[in-house]
Amino acid sequence: MPDRSGRVVLDRFDSVALRGNPHGDPAVRTIPVYLPPSYDTSRGRYPVIYWCHGFAQTALWGVNGSPGIPSLAMCMDRAIADGAPEAILVMIDAFTRFGGSLYLNSFANGRYEDYIVDELIPYIDGTYRTRPGREHRAIDGKSSGGFGALALAMRHPACFCAVGSHSGDMHFEAAYRPLFWEFLNQVHRAGSVDRFLDNYLALPKRYDGAYIAALAMCFSPNPDRPPYYFDLPMDIVTGELLPEVWARWTALDPVTMAEPCADALRSMRVIYLDCGNRDQYYLHFGARLLSRRLTHLGIAHEYHEYDDDHLYVNYRYPESLRRIAAAIA
Repeated sequence: MPDRSGRVVLDRFDSVALRGNPHGDPAVRTIPVYLPPSYDTSRGRYPVIYWCHGFAQTALWGVNGSPGIPSLAMCMDRAIADGAPEAILVMIDAFTRFGGSLYLNSFANGRYEDYIVDELIPYIDGTYRTRPGREHRAIDGKSSGGFGALALAMRHPACFCAVGSHSGDMHFEAAYRPLFWEFLNQVHRAGSVDRFLDNYLALPKRYDGAYIAALAMCFSPNPDRPPYYFDLPMDIVTGELLPEVWARWTALDPVTMAEPCADALRSMRVIYLDCGNRDQYYLHFGARLLSRRLTHLGIAHEYHEYDDDHLYVNYRYPESLRRIAAAIA
């Protein structure tokens, strides 16, 4: 029986947009590119799905897998085996030393949105046998990558015509605010925000304790606040919200963005959302709310809720990949 598996190329991409970023994060990124089963024996061209990884991961996280936790290549193989048209899958790398860029431009992190839209997409179209144009291009992701997929689709509808989000960050009131308190406790123990982050960078084994600071670098950067260049959305003594800063965060919440970006969302051939009903970050409440907003706006979409939590839900990915591949074929 012939092998119907695709193969993964580990490409190396040098981004001009990421050079000289404030953290000194690399401008050269490893970009895994899944080439579908017939790529090497056909002269045809293929639609492209871009994948956004989750927080504290790199694109390489999507390469290795197991039968229980399938890699993205395995998920794409499964989608194709279930009847999806063949497609190229590009795994974007948007890692920063604090965990992630959320795929946005930020003075604190660097120009990750420009790197993807202005550089990586043209590079992929020029290097591989793609079918260029928005009608053959989609974006998908998990967790903060699910946020990134939605944000990029809403902000750049000229680039994408379909979007998927698995357990995507949204409804920041539910997802992020509960995390403020432990972050503030750690800041108090360290003596200041800057000292806490200095100590964090020196750890031999890092964890997600700097998550709120990393989000502030994405949502509320401030070039006048060296060395880490961000404003927190809360008072560091009491935890009280600072309305002007918090408004900058919520302006980028997919739940908030849905209405001003309604035309972009209506232009999508597929909007696929799913989330576990026991998500540790309460993201199922955000997914329900976004689905309700989309319904109110008359925007066609799918929302699926299933019995699981936030972790290791790779088995869900073929669901979005199959629908998206069909939409951009």
